[in-house]
Amino acid sequence: MADAAVRHVFFDIGGVLGSNGWDHLERARAAERFDLDPVEFQRRHDQVVGAWEEGRIDLSEYLGHAVFYRPRSFSRREFVEFMQQQSVANPDAIALVQRLHDAGRCILFTLNNESAELNRYRLEQFGLRHLFVGFLSSCYLGIRKPDPLIYARALSIAQADPHRTLMIDDRDGNLEPAAARGVRVHHFTSVPGLQAALSELRLLA
Repeated sequence: MADAAVRHVFFDIGGVLGSNGWDHLERARAAERFDLDPVEFQRRHDQVVGAWEEGRIDLSEYLGHAVFYRPRSFSRREFVEFMQQQSVANPDAIALVQRLHDAGRCILFTLNNESAELNRYRLEQFGLRHLFVGFLSSCYLGIRKPDPLIYARALSIAQADPHRTLMIDDRDGNLEPAAARGVRVHHFTSVPGLQAALSELRLLA
């Protein structure tokens, strides 16, 4: 099995194909921009982020708890637009995915932790819809990385053999449970490094 050709490739989005959507740096910018108490904002975010990213509450409910639990001098629309502005594509990484897509030697999925609203925005903003067969986000699977169950669900949905699957993520902690299932993993640190790994696996034309 170790020498079997890779058939499925799962890409993380935040930190690989673009910036993180709503991680600690993005929230720190929001706290500064909108004059939020950073400690209170973080505390209230932590209380509901799991439910939000697992699809149990929507963006409006998240904002109602984390930000708009009291009157603000700014609108929800202003805050959401700021959230969206934090999403910046990695064009070199996306160009590499385009090469994978065009080579046609593997089946491409995303596998990421994200809320439904930001996920939809980023798929559109980054131009990813035509590149991937499916988008396996925590908001649709109901569970987040690194819980081992998300990898089991993703592999089942894709009907992927773990030993013929490659998962790409910028966080080692998200790759360890996949590797434990026999999945091949690549810790993303740069586009050239990923290109070399994909070439070694003979996935690029």
